[in-house]
Amino acid sequence: MPLVAFQGEPGAYSQEAIFQAFSADTQTLACHSFLQIFQAVDSGRAELGMVPIENSTAGAINESYDLLLDYDLRITREVIFRVRHALLAIEGVTLADIQRVYSHPAALAQCEHFVADHKWDAIAAYDTAGAAKQLAESRDSQAAAIASATAAQIYGLHILMRDVQDLKTNLTRFFVVGRHESPRAEKSKTSLVFSTRHIPGALHACLGEFASRGMNLTKLESRPDRRQPWHYVFYLDFEGHWDDPPCRDMLIGLLNQSSFLKVLGSYPAAPVEGTRATDEF
Repeated sequence: MPLVAFQGEPGAYSQEAIFQAFSADTQTLACHSFLQIFQAVDSGRAELGMVPIENSTAGAINESYDLLLDYDLRITREVIFRVRHALLAIEGVTLADIQRVYSHPAALAQCEHFVADHKWDAIAAYDTAGAAKQLAESRDSQAAAIASATAAQIYGLHILMRDVQDLKTNLTRFFVVGRHESPRAEKSKTSLVFSTRHIPGALHACLGEFASRGMNLTKLESRPDRRQPWHYVFYLDFEGHWDDPPCRDMLIGLLNQSSFLKVLGSYPAAPVEGTRATDEF
C-alpha cells in the first residue's frame, strides 16, 4: 500500500479523497502546505501525493498548477470527490452564539453565501481540519469551523449544521502525483502545459492541432508565467493517452507551434457518474 501525502490535518478532505481512491487503511502523510506534498514525493519520502486542482464552485487552485510546472512529477490519476461541509462548534454553542467562522479559503469561498447570510466574520485557516483542531484547542464559544463531519469526530466537536456549501453539487477534482507513469487505462486523459509565441493567432494555431484531429479538450486554464511578466502558460486536459498515434502526432504539431511544452501525464479518467446537480446527497 503506498504512502500518500496530503495537505492539512487528519480529517482533511484531501485525506478522505485518499481513502476514497485507495482504501480506508491507506497510510497517509500530513503536510502543512501543497509545496511540502511535492517535496515529499520528489524526495521519495512519500510514494504519491493527493493534490486538489479545482473545485466545481470556487474554480482552479492556482498554487497546485504552479507546482505541477515547477516539479518533474507525473499525474498518475484523477479523483473527483464530493465535498460536504459541516458547521462545527464546541459542545453547548448555538448558532446565535457564533460571531466568526474559521476554515480554509477555498472552503469559505464554497460557503460564501451561507456565511454572509448569517453575518459572520470569515477568517482563513490553513486547512479545514486544521480550523477544527484549532477550535477544539481554543474552546472559543463565539466561533465555529467549517470542515468535514470526520473532523468533528476526530476533534470532539459538535455538528451544528450539515451540507452548508452554497451549491448542492460541490465537487473537488484531485490529481494523484508520483515519480512514475501510471499504467495505461482503457479510458485515459492527458494533462499538459504550454506557452505560445507572441504573434497573432498563436493560441488559435496551437488549439488547432487538437481540433484538426477531432480531439476533445476537457479543460483549458491560463496562468501567469512567473519567469516573464505579462507572458502566460496554458494548462490543458484532453481525452486520450499521449502514446496514442493521434496524440503523438498532435504533440509533434503542438511542439512546433508553441514556444514551450511539458506533458504532465496520462492517467485513468475519473468516472463522472453521480456528479450531476440533480443527484441527492
